Amino acid sequence: MTATTAIKIQDTKFQTLGLTKATTNKEQVVNYTRALNSASAQNPILVLIHGYPESSYMWRHIIPLLPSTTPLFVPDLPGYGASAPIEKNDKLSVGTTLIAALKTEVQRSYPSDKVSSVPVILVGHDRGARVAQQLAVSGVGEGVEVLGVCLIDIVPITTQWAASSSAAEVVGYFHWPFLANVDLANRMIGAFGGANWCREMILKWAGKSEKGLKALEADDSLSVYTTFMSNPSTINATNQDYEAGATVDVSKQKDDQANGRKIKVPLLLIYSEAYIGKRYNFSQVWKEWVDEGVRIESVALGNGVGHFGAEEAPEESAEAVNAWVKGVVG
Repeated sequence: MTATTAIKIQDTKFQTLGLTKATTNKEQVVNYTRALNSASAQNPILVLIHGYPESSYMWRHIIPLLPSTTPLFVPDLPGYGASAPIEKNDKLSVGTTLIAALKTEVQRSYPSDKVSSVPVILVGHDRGARVAQQLAVSGVGEGVEVLGVCLIDIVPITTQWAASSSAAEVVGYFHWPFLANVDLANRMIGAFGGANWCREMILKWAGKSEKGLKALEADDSLSVYTTFMSNPSTINATNQDYEAGATVDVSKQKDDQANGRKIKVPLLLIYSEAYIGKRYNFSQVWKEWVDEGVRIESVALGNGVGHFGAEEAPEESAEAVNAWVKGVVG
């Protein structure tokens, strides 16, 4: 499959789901949107941010299960999918790039009016969840109000690195330090083949459920993801993402925690019960990362579902998000 074909498959799928494609701002953030001009406090924009080593295509199962009137902003992370790379890959820089693209697209949907502020709910998986977490802590600036944040299958970066004293954790998360060594990782993944690497990692992190694996691989998804990861610039950008996760992002989280900067809005945690859920007590882990009185809800996905819950268990994931959003907006 060529890159052009992968993009076409992704574009066509989102078009059939009623979304419109745009390439936004000088950073060339590729995104898919619908109904941005209908956003309100009772009907906020859901910002769906994908993880590694995928693209926005990972939300293809979730979108049809959301209310048809829900406004959506679904980007490819910078350097991932069809989006161009950017200079800085720390989670705050990536997040502000996405929010700037969102603001542009909202303004385009109101051609005759200046929009003062739009309400959003951030929903992120894997690396996208880390972007969402940092935005929820640092804020998004004028023009956007974050009402809630949903994080899928992560613990905080510093929590994950702290687990490196365990041999089993280091083996399971070997890619964290490996990918952070960008030059070496670029050459080794290039030699192995970006497509091979991508396929191996997705299948390694997926669960054991036959139904879940079938859903994950539906719509030629592995071909789409592996084709994107065959691009040397994508390999480099995604490795720089992990390099930031071992340097700038760690320092930022430590500083935020030391100075009491935490998540201030309702938090939903969705995670694999059999995998990351076995290693961490989610309620306890995340209690230290939200302001006092902030509501935390958690949903553990069972039945052998692995890391890719939104694709392996879309019905359960969408049900959890839909119910939680209703509670957030009242």
